[in-house]
Amino acid sequence: MRDILPADKTRRERVLSVIRERYRSHGFDEIETPALEEYSRLHAGIGGDNEKLAYNVLRRGLDSEAIRDAAADPAALADLGLRYDLTVPLARFYASNRGQLPGVFRSIQIAPVWRAERPQKGRYRQFVQCDIDIIGDDSARAEAELMVASLDVLDALGLDGATVRINDRRALDWMLESFGFTLEERPGVLITIDKLDKIGSDGVAAELRERGAAASAVDAFESFLNRPQTMEYNPFGERQIRKALPENAPDEIVAHLVGIGDAVAAGTGRTDIPLVFDPFLVRGMGYYTGTIMELAHPSVGYSLGGGGRYDGMIGRFLGQQVAAVGFSLGFERLVDLVSAETDAAAEAIVLIHDADVPVAELVAHKARLIAGGARVRLERRTKNLKALLERSASDGYTAFATIAAGNPDLELKPLS
Repeated sequence: MRDILPADKTRRERVLSVIRERYRSHGFDEIETPALEEYSRLHAGIGGDNEKLAYNVLRRGLDSEAIRDAAADPAALADLGLRYDLTVPLARFYASNRGQLPGVFRSIQIAPVWRAERPQKGRYRQFVQCDIDIIGDDSARAEAELMVASLDVLDALGLDGATVRINDRRALDWMLESFGFTLEERPGVLITIDKLDKIGSDGVAAELRERGAAASAVDAFESFLNRPQTMEYNPFGERQIRKALPENAPDEIVAHLVGIGDAVAAGTGRTDIPLVFDPFLVRGMGYYTGTIMELAHPSVGYSLGGGGRYDGMIGRFLGQQVAAVGFSLGFERLVDLVSAETDAAAEAIVLIHDADVPVAELVAHKARLIAGGARVRLERRTKNLKALLERSASDGYTAFATIAAGNPDLELKPLS
């Protein structure tokens, strides 16, 4: 976990304000859920590996004997836990408040989550997630709305040129079945396929054999990976999708993906469809049931967000099937990419004064500038004026003026 210094906090809030404003303009409404959820809900088998990283809260009132007796049963020791994502709380929220929500509910959640990550660069145990979800719509429109809104956010942050890698878990299941992998083998096979970018096709085939997967299925998969391919460029559409899959891919799945592409093209107004079909995109969450997505930008080699359809999750809390699909922006990564611009609509001024200036004069100068829309900080003059000005500039201030006792006039000078 970490402390956020003033300049970093300013940049984070600016990025958050853009995200909120753009998502709200697309018809999403912000909600808030508690930091704590019931232990049984956080460990219901729908959070994937994140469940292993959950911080659990000890039950109240347990004495040392009760703790010893329950030491082998985490559920007996803890009844609450800190949320490790925003999807599980949303599912519980919708099940609890469905009667007060519209038939198709579009939500925004922007809040911290906690995971017991190993300490390493770029990994934090508390971090902010920015999620949008659509509940109650099983059509391709929902996926298209999520992607159009998220691409709009990146454009508004100055990160234009982003694309979305897209796949469908149903296409993955069909592909693995066509190769001959059994239903029991597939979860492990997907874990290995998810490493394709890192270890290559030979590495994937070798690991599948080490896992003990059916040899004939691995041979068929390896043959498909190493099949001869032309270098022609195919924009997103039916041709690209069918060329990337084994022959006779289900028409329903292909048509669903093509429909999403058409809708995204219409929603973004781009002549090229900003989607790329990736038949080996897996995304690790086991609760995905259909479309899966990852947000990419040409400036970096890692994703800036992702999501997918999870039609089965809310039904666990509600007792009936409810369509749901969501998308999460990688807020911490976005903050690192967005330039630390100051708000040009308002000046940020440092007023530097000597010790003999009456407090009433200082406050009057400050109040007058604030009334004009500026952000103002008072600073007593130091021996090292240069260091004071440099620190003020790093805090986001753009101009300064010196105040002398009895002088009502201020001469503003730029800090840069």
